Amino acid sequence: MIELMCDLWQFLKIRKKFWLAPIIMVMMLLGALIVFAQGSVVAPFIYTLF
Repeated sequence: MIELMCDLWQFLKIRKKFWLAPIIMVMMLLGALIVFAQGSVVAPFIYTLF
């Protein structure tokens, strides 16, 4: 996972695509939220947002 993040950062830095960084961060946070909330009590409330 760390290697993927390093490769992604190198891609953003070399190609000067820093505007992609916030989009990628939000997508990762939403993905983590769905994964961690899948087995919890709050899952039905989170899925209603999507």
